[in-house]
Amino acid sequence: MEPIRVLIADDHTLFREGLHALLASVPDIDVVGETASGQETLDKADTLQPDVILMDLQMPEGNGIEATRRILRLHPHIGIIMLTMFQDDASVFAAMRVGARGYVLKGADQSVLLRAVSAVANGECLFSPEIAERLMQYFANLKPSGTEIFPELTAREREILTLIAQGASNADIAAKLNLSIKTVRNHVSNIFSKLQVADRVQAAIRARDAGLGNE
Repeated sequence: MEPIRVLIADDHTLFREGLHALLASVPDIDVVGETASGQETLDKADTLQPDVILMDLQMPEGNGIEATRRILRLHPHIGIIMLTMFQDDASVFAAMRVGARGYVLKGADQSVLLRAVSAVANGECLFSPEIAERLMQYFANLKPSGTEIFPELTAREREILTLIAQGASNADIAAKLNLSIKTVRNHVSNIFSKLQVADRVQAAIRARDAGLGNE
């Protein structure tokens, strides 16, 4: 069998080098490159055509979510595994929505990461045990509802989306909800990722079409 061609995308040099050394010690894995930014990952994914990308969630020049979205739009055959410290629901579901086939925490056992690389290279999905448990709990706790608008959003995100649909700026939202501008920006970014929209105008249109912000 041909070795699994892996591209490592992480802006922390020491972590990236350690990960490279681990993967290079596995006979059926070939590390074809390393990147330290979202844009560099896009470029090398295009030229190297790896089987699997290990993608950090937060990098300069484009985060891992946006890089994943853009890469899979052009190269849907590439398997992308989020390798990150973040395990909040918003990050996990944003990664799933853009097409990541794996989500592994940086503190996971090496065996989990190696299994994920193998599984994703074979077209499967694999998540860290902690992430898999969170997903199971999330879906187990879902209550049937045919009327809930945008169920993938949290209550706070729906509240902010309603204000966006009403034309409120981030500053207006922060003042109204007694939040910091940074917190509002993070919520807005999560909303864009979950709804797969590019900007406030598209988000507002989706919201108003669904009945939010019309009152």
